Amino acid sequence: MPTLKPQPLAGTPLNFAADSGFYAECRRRVQAFFDEHGISPHATLGMYLKTAAILGWFAASYVLLVFVAANWWQGVLLSLSMALAMAGIGFGIQHDANHGAYSRFKIVNRLLGMTLDVLGGSSYVWHWKHNVSHHTYPNLNGADDDLDIRPWGRLAPGQRRMFFHRLQQYYLWPLYGFLLPKWHFVDDALNLTQAKVGGRGFPRPRGLRLAELLGGKALFFGWAFFLPMLFHPWWQVLLFYAGTAAFVGISLSIVFQLAHCVENAEFPHPALIERENRQWAVHQLNTTVNFARRNPILTWYLGGLNFQIEHHLFPRICHVHYPRVSRIVEEVCAQWGLRYNSHASVFSAISSHWRWLRRMGRPPARSTPTSAAQQASPRQCP
Repeated sequence: MPTLKPQPLAGTPLNFAADSGFYAECRRRVQAFFDEHGISPHATLGMYLKTAAILGWFAASYVLLVFVAANWWQGVLLSLSMALAMAGIGFGIQHDANHGAYSRFKIVNRLLGMTLDVLGGSSYVWHWKHNVSHHTYPNLNGADDDLDIRPWGRLAPGQRRMFFHRLQQYYLWPLYGFLLPKWHFVDDALNLTQAKVGGRGFPRPRGLRLAELLGGKALFFGWAFFLPMLFHPWWQVLLFYAGTAAFVGISLSIVFQLAHCVENAEFPHPALIERENRQWAVHQLNTTVNFARRNPILTWYLGGLNFQIEHHLFPRICHVHYPRVSRIVEEVCAQWGLRYNSHASVFSAISSHWRWLRRMGRPPARSTPTSAAQQASPRQCP
């Protein structure tokens, strides 16, 4: 199993300490598991069937919505169905493929990774925003682009607090629904024109990658807007797009927030990483939280994203293996005296995210011996 090395963005002078043996032991035991059972760390037959089912679900929902739905309630139900299918593609297909985890063949990963382009995103920009920025520097304010939802919300202690953030635990949930339209119409274009992610540079796409990006955008706007407007009034098309996109955005946002923006996760200051000789794998553990590991139905639909610890340590392993890998990682953590963060259920994870939003929205407590110690800790809670 190849060693995963952090990939720095331009302008990110941050170095993690060398592995002291924890990550090597995790890798050794995970590889031994695959060798012992004679299985590949990539997709299984069940994963192929799941891929066909979700893509078929999306196609059927779209065809029925555009060409068959005869009244508003049929349209609403089919729009909800399509939204669930779109989120399923994002969770369980493109995510593995764009990490190179779906198949050992690059062309398969490339083609399935482009399902993100079909849904209106850019797999090229996503690589730099997610694979590099987020996976290398999770919960590091200023380096992890996923933490930046300014000015609407404050997710990390190092971010500026606005007076209205006091109520963010109430108003952010519906605002999560704007994720997809913002992605479609603002984020990719802004990142590409500036050639930056989170204020740090990345190379603009050229040649085939540029053609894929532009072709994906054209295909998305064609199936999402142009074709439906040939059969329905423009305002109905925009209305159903808004509803579908809102549901997808809320679903995607909440799932990813439950892994990092909760009370169990640390938000260390970047300066502490080098001062404390923080190891990359240990940093992944401290900033990432699992949830609902014993829920197989949720695990199937979320593409294993409720096993974020395993995903961050082994992003090139297909998510269908995460439940078994998680038991190995948890055992190694116990042997090394490291904390393994996990919520038992979705409800407990959502509750923790709500409390974290509330904490981040409140003014900092007055300095006391206790609070000063807390502020100096790697968790960086105000």
